[in-house]
Amino acid sequence: MRKCILLLFLCSNFILMGQSKKLTLTEAIEMAKKNSPEYQAVLNQSQASYWKYRTYVAQFLPQFRLSATLPDYSKSITRITNDEGQDIFVNQNQSRIDGTLSIDQRVPFTGGNLSLNSQIQRIDRFGADENSNYSLTPFSVNYYQNSLFFNPYKWDRQIEPLKFEESKREFIERMEDISLSSCQRYFGLLTAQMRLKNSKKNLATQDTLLQIAKGRFEIGKIAENELLQMELGHLNSKNEVTTNTILLKRTSQNLARYLELKTEDIELFIPEKLVDFEVSVQTALDEATNNRKSVIEFRRRRLEAERNLAQIKGNNRLEINVNANFGLNKRAEDYDALFQDYDRQQRVMVRLGIPIFDWGVSKSERKMGEADLGLVETNIKQEQQAFEQEIFLHILNWSSKRDFLATSEKAKEIAIKRYQITKERYVLGKITITDLNLAQQEKDKAEIDYLNSLENFWTDYYTLRKLTLYDFINDKKIEAENIILD
Repeated sequence: MRKCILLLFLCSNFILMGQSKKLTLTEAIEMAKKNSPEYQAVLNQSQASYWKYRTYVAQFLPQFRLSATLPDYSKSITRITNDEGQDIFVNQNQSRIDGTLSIDQRVPFTGGNLSLNSQIQRIDRFGADENSNYSLTPFSVNYYQNSLFFNPYKWDRQIEPLKFEESKREFIERMEDISLSSCQRYFGLLTAQMRLKNSKKNLATQDTLLQIAKGRFEIGKIAENELLQMELGHLNSKNEVTTNTILLKRTSQNLARYLELKTEDIELFIPEKLVDFEVSVQTALDEATNNRKSVIEFRRRRLEAERNLAQIKGNNRLEINVNANFGLNKRAEDYDALFQDYDRQQRVMVRLGIPIFDWGVSKSERKMGEADLGLVETNIKQEQQAFEQEIFLHILNWSSKRDFLATSEKAKEIAIKRYQITKERYVLGKITITDLNLAQQEKDKAEIDYLNSLENFWTDYYTLRKLTLYDFINDKKIEAENIILD
């Protein structure tokens, strides 16, 4: 009984593994958006951008930190400076324990940093004069600002959200790239299947016609040259079957691995034409301007160039650094005495830096910053023109693809019908083998040309989606799925 169950299980697995996978173009694209290596790379990059932005936002929230030394013991000879300003060596045998609680806060409106600290320390001295000392700072407020003329936080508040929005739009654009890549791989396999199908049909036809030609040659109705031509065509058909079988194997592996399929036996369906819809150049430009990453990128690059120039100007004139501190502290040899009669501590430091003569370094740096800003603006203007031109040309190209597809479909039907008639006339002995071969070649070419036109039609459609990030069939903006895993 166990052997029968095991045999049935193995047979069922073998049957499942041998089953072909049926796929439409839409299904293949949806699978690629979940399984392909490109999707995993895009997902990882987008998640990294998200957490980078979350880190930036969190940096403007209060940062709590507890640090402690438990303990710091030292027994050594140490050099110190006495009250007379002389360096002397003393024996040191002591232990220090301290703890600090701090709250740090960035101040975006001024560009400074504010911190609130609380600290307690204990020092134990060992030996003949063994005793303990305590120091307590219940609170200490410190403010530090590096420059009064350049606020990096102000620029970050403008640039970082743009970077995050740019990454979200890039995710959508790269998902449309996956659609394009899937479409190309799909039609690559579909074309290979069509080529192999035609070559097998042609080989079967050549087998039949070769037998007919041999019979006609034996009774003297055709010359030996025509028989040799038939034999040569038969050999070429065999070679085409072998070549197209290898092509089918390669393209099926390409698609199967891209979609993470467990089988390479894939049955594809010829995609239908899309429903009719019109796209105006202005509509496409409006949607691209609202949705594309490039538009955000232009703004971000301009702001970064302006920030660099502002930083150069802020550092090349009067420099003012501010550091202020206020708090309470207490030192005592008894722990209970730490919490009364606090002493006040305060410190204010303003540091000035005034450039007097630097041989034109400040001016050169400022001019370089202005030149960089001008270069960025020029490049952005050119890229924006290329951006608009790309959309304009693609809309013109898109409007002609449907006409090309209809023409190639009609040509395919005519070529197939002509081949059938030509084959029948050859069987009746009314035309030569040359006419039949020509009709067969035109029929095969027309079928492949139709698939190529259909591929161009669909790739242009997904290119249109990528250029505008807009779904014109459903009349809605293409949104990104939730990619963040908390």
